[in-house]
Amino acid sequence: MTTLFDAVIHSLVLSAKGNSNTSAPAAAILWPDKDGIWESVVPKFAAAMPELFSFGAFNQAQRTGPAIWLKCAIAGAFEDCKYSGVPLVYLPGVSRTDLRAIENCPRDLQPLAELQYRGVFWSQSNGKDWTLAAFLSSKNGGLGLDVAGDKATHEALGRALAAGVLLERSVKELQAQAINAAWLDALVLPNPARDMLVWLNDPGQVGSQWAGPRWEIFVSRCGKDFGFDPIADGALAAAEKLAGRTGAWASVWELYRDSFASFPAVAELLGQLQAPKPKGLFDDLNELAGYPQANEDAEGALRYRLHACAAMTPELARASIRQAEQEHGDRRAWLWARMGRSSLAGALEHLELLASLSAQTGAGTTLTQLAGWYQDTGWKLDQAAMHALAAVSGKTDNEAVCAALKALYVPWLEACAYRFQDLVKAEGRLGLPSQAPGAVKPQDGVCTVFVDGLRYDVAMRLKDELAAVGQVQLSAAWTSMPSVTASGKAWASPVAPFVAGKKEDADFQPSVAADGKALSTHNFRKLLAEQGYQVLDKHETGAPDGRAWVECGDLDHFGHEHGLRLARDIESQLAQIVERIAELNEGGWARFRIVTDHGWLLVPGGLPKTELSKFEAETRWGRCAVLKDNSHGTDLTFAWDWCKDVQIAFAPGIGSFIAGAEYAHGGLTLQECLVPILEVLATSSPVALVKVDIAKVAWTGMRCKVEVSAEAGVDIGVLKVDIRTKAALPDSSLVSHAKPLAGGKASLAVEDDSKEGTAAFLVILDAAGKVVQKKPTTVGE
Repeated sequence: MTTLFDAVIHSLVLSAKGNSNTSAPAAAILWPDKDGIWESVVPKFAAAMPELFSFGAFNQAQRTGPAIWLKCAIAGAFEDCKYSGVPLVYLPGVSRTDLRAIENCPRDLQPLAELQYRGVFWSQSNGKDWTLAAFLSSKNGGLGLDVAGDKATHEALGRALAAGVLLERSVKELQAQAINAAWLDALVLPNPARDMLVWLNDPGQVGSQWAGPRWEIFVSRCGKDFGFDPIADGALAAAEKLAGRTGAWASVWELYRDSFASFPAVAELLGQLQAPKPKGLFDDLNELAGYPQANEDAEGALRYRLHACAAMTPELARASIRQAEQEHGDRRAWLWARMGRSSLAGALEHLELLASLSAQTGAGTTLTQLAGWYQDTGWKLDQAAMHALAAVSGKTDNEAVCAALKALYVPWLEACAYRFQDLVKAEGRLGLPSQAPGAVKPQDGVCTVFVDGLRYDVAMRLKDELAAVGQVQLSAAWTSMPSVTASGKAWASPVAPFVAGKKEDADFQPSVAADGKALSTHNFRKLLAEQGYQVLDKHETGAPDGRAWVECGDLDHFGHEHGLRLARDIESQLAQIVERIAELNEGGWARFRIVTDHGWLLVPGGLPKTELSKFEAETRWGRCAVLKDNSHGTDLTFAWDWCKDVQIAFAPGIGSFIAGAEYAHGGLTLQECLVPILEVLATSSPVALVKVDIAKVAWTGMRCKVEVSAEAGVDIGVLKVDIRTKAALPDSSLVSHAKPLAGGKASLAVEDDSKEGTAAFLVILDAAGKVVQKKPTTVGE
């Protein structure tokens, strides 16, 4: 590939053959450059041409010096200035006519004047110096390219040459291009939108770094493309235009949305702007989406509204939340939400769902019907409350969300609890031992996974997470009464038929039926082993052709210790479970049965305190208590499922016998007693049947544009594109999220500038997230 650099060297060397008036070879090639157009790139030519010497201040290492030194150098007088071929003498600030008029020739130049008779000039056929524009456009000795003749283009040529972006262009590319100022400036600054953000992020530092051609081009393009002067108007004026997001600034804003993490100071600059005042009653709030202050003001207004819900009836609170969603819902699409600055707007989405569903407190006249309603609808309210709590972290925002939940969620919890308890009283019990989660026929090849405190709504999230492992079916059953771990764990285990209880058992811990020994951890594991179950600890995978018992997850312990914080950390807890199941799957297990002992209540502000005399209770827990023999009991007194002689009093509604608890279980509510059962059939990673080709990968700055083609019958619209340092690992992605293909095309931005030059893979993903095609690439190239 011949570049412009190669073409200039070829022309320089070829000029030595141009002295047809003598048979003697040329003593030197003189390169006059009156306007110093080539001066910035002469060092590059000198590095490739040992025969190149320059007229100027003495610097033997760079082969530069005065006329006398040059005469000696080209005569071969210096050992460290050896060369082959015809010497070339570059003369900055000197024209051909300066040497022609010897009597007027500057004294310091006169020793070189005689070389014009023994050598040749590198100049045009008309005797004029070769300028860059002339060399590119001339059809007589030049390249004959299409070069605009206006002043702006000539100035842009000088900038592009000095910036070092022109000489390496191929002649073939230049021949196919109309060369003008806009195209030349784009070579120096190929991504004006990104350059604008780089400058806004640190105007002072960038202005110093870009001093010279790049800064000149930037200033020029600011005026032409963005309608402002960075010197006269300053960064704050540019920030106002960016916040306005109109015209050319819309593309700058779009890039900022994709890569805001790379420009942290831009948000601070935008934060200095005062949002415009509303012009009318029906102004579109989205017009203020570029102003952080507008978002902060809106968050403050929403915070006040949520706090106000605490003094409202549930009906008024629901209406207030629905109105707030109309006013603030759009802000979740604003950039500030992605930056974590709109947490209340994020929580509002889930509060609005609560407001929509919480008017209904359960459907059905039997426990079975009520359980069906909860599995269909009720769990969504519990999940919405968890999501609302997880959306906020700061104290003031958390208090605001809790105020709304107290008005919406807590009354619904209470009403559902009383309805459920009435049905339990009417039917006299929850379920029979034969209906317990553990009452199943043992099967080889099944690994039973016990997760302490896996509530039904959380199990719905786990089901989604496990979809990557295989097919998942979710059902539900009743746990034991009371719904505490000591009792419920055995109830859910596959050795439940070999467990019994007696009146002497303490703290709801049953016994081994065969010998009456307390079902301690040791005896429980021993019983499992006796019934043919491998008890697998930590990273053990066992023999997958047998049966196994595995315990993982820490939901219940975390809830007791951290209360409301459990909502924010559910994802990490579920990730541990998925990781353990994936580990077992890699060890050969293909079938899993996930069971739990109980659910729980998570109540903002704590569960309401209910009284139970200490003289009536033998043992008192938060939501239940063992009654003494002489106690008369309460309206909610039932026998322990493992031993009918043990009478248990349950707290009414969502009450607690112990004050101050935000997290509790052991009582009678759907959330505590209806436990999920997940059946997982793992599937091997299927061989990708989707045949696609990556037709084009083009980088513009840190943005990558991709074009993909596929064979007939492939729905290309379900495919996504990602950029990863390790093709098979989603965690190695360099972009915020994989982008779907639209018409076979996608555009992705790598936010972290430090990743420029990183070796990576462009990967195509199918609907299941499997890699179906990959191609190596280098970020930014």
